Amino acid sequence: MISQEKIDKIKALVLDIDGILTDGRVGYSAADEVKFFHVRDGHGIKMLMRAGFKVGALSGRKAEANRRRARELNFDFLYENRKDKLAAFEILLQENSLEAEECLYIGDDVVDLPVIRRAGIGIIVADAPDYLDEYADFRTKTAGGRGAVREVCEWLLRARGLWDKQMERYIS
Repeated sequence: MISQEKIDKIKALVLDIDGILTDGRVGYSAADEVKFFHVRDGHGIKMLMRAGFKVGALSGRKAEANRRRARELNFDFLYENRKDKLAAFEILLQENSLEAEECLYIGDDVVDLPVIRRAGIGIIVADAPDYLDEYADFRTKTAGGRGAVREVCEWLLRARGLWDKQMERYIS
């Protein structure tokens, strides 16, 4: 169980991309990588942003598809091609005037462990390896690239008492 005190400190959602915003598969076309992003994840991100949270990504890979999706969703930050995710996370904190405990990070593999452990809240997706449970605050019910980000966005909005306000635009 995550304490309300930890939840209340969160100001930013930091996402891995491959395996979180996508299902982790990478396809190649003649021009670039082909990736598939779930629209419900995107809408959850927009809801979180409207509630005042910063949102962005920290990825070990670099691809035009990542940049395009980040532009479409108006990410506050995007750090790509960062093999040392912890070092990149420290830069992200400094450049965005954030503290580690103000960040919720979602990852899916061992390369994410340093950031999962350093962030205020570290979450893994349903299809992450079982041994990551020992380091994460919780595991989503939904797989990466299949709505896991939306699940976390809704959980955070509800936990912060912001869900009803976000829903007003859809039900009023």
